[in-house]
Amino acid sequence: MLLPTALLIVGLILLVYAADRLVYGAAVMANSLGIPPLVIGMTVVGIGISLPELVVSTTAAMNGQMDMAIGNVLGSNITNILLILGGAALLHPLTVRSDILRRELPLMLLITVICGFLLADNQLSRLDGVILLASGVVFMLTMLKIARLAQREGNDTLTSEQMAELPKDSSNTVAFLWLALALIIMPLSSNMIVDNATVIARYFNISELVIGLTVIAIGTSLPELATFIAGAHKGEDDIALGNIIGANIFNLCLVLGVPALLAPGSFSPAAFQRDYWVMLAVSVVLTGLCLMRKHRIGHLAGALLLCGFIAYLALLFVFPGSMTL
Repeated sequence: MLLPTALLIVGLILLVYAADRLVYGAAVMANSLGIPPLVIGMTVVGIGISLPELVVSTTAAMNGQMDMAIGNVLGSNITNILLILGGAALLHPLTVRSDILRRELPLMLLITVICGFLLADNQLSRLDGVILLASGVVFMLTMLKIARLAQREGNDTLTSEQMAELPKDSSNTVAFLWLALALIIMPLSSNMIVDNATVIARYFNISELVIGLTVIAIGTSLPELATFIAGAHKGEDDIALGNIIGANIFNLCLVLGVPALLAPGSFSPAAFQRDYWVMLAVSVVLTGLCLMRKHRIGHLAGALLLCGFIAYLALLFVFPGSMTL
């Protein structure tokens, strides 16, 4: 088991690094083409954070492992809120100042509810994929419109923080090389992750769904963790929170939508009966915390979120049928 575990970890590290370089290269190229920084921040960077989940879920679905694909998406969204946000808030209280974020949260809940209706039959069809991808397009257009209005008014912290974080003064040649290298590494590393996660699941008699919900979900959430830590360290609470909210929305629209379109199939009923409802519940909790009067996520809230993550992990191994292939 040592070799598959080591290869899984190496695959996750390579995937996260390649995703970061892909976003960097794409942002530089888009900037050189005259695309407004705000658009780059809301689209290229926003989608880029969910690239590891997208590549792994698509690879798993194409291999007929829909449980792993679904588990990666639901588990990543749960991990982002309970583990990453909870752990960060426990160390450093976060304040939501951006009106854009407060408008983004209801959209996240709406897309989460739509996703629930599509998952209720324990099937992902091509029609489901079209609906999810269309929802993602509508979300991006809506947020761009809101962000442009906020930028004109000049009073929203999120847009200024996003544009300040974009790469500047970089060569197109270097950006292109990073793009090419990332596009080579990403499929190779994703196959490493899926193949070795499957070996580990079978060895320990753990379902592919649970592996997707835990090991792979936590691993592919590393970009969210990195951007969250960087943003919070600089005092950019809005961009840190915005990356998590955006990642959760893109996970549902894009990371579920693409596998459904390319490789539709059925999945374990536990994904909807247990994990979807946990994801919905923590999304509601996040919305409540961000919309409270003080718009502050403090130490106590962080501790409760972390306890919730521990309780969820316990639930995965207690829930009937969660440990069977």
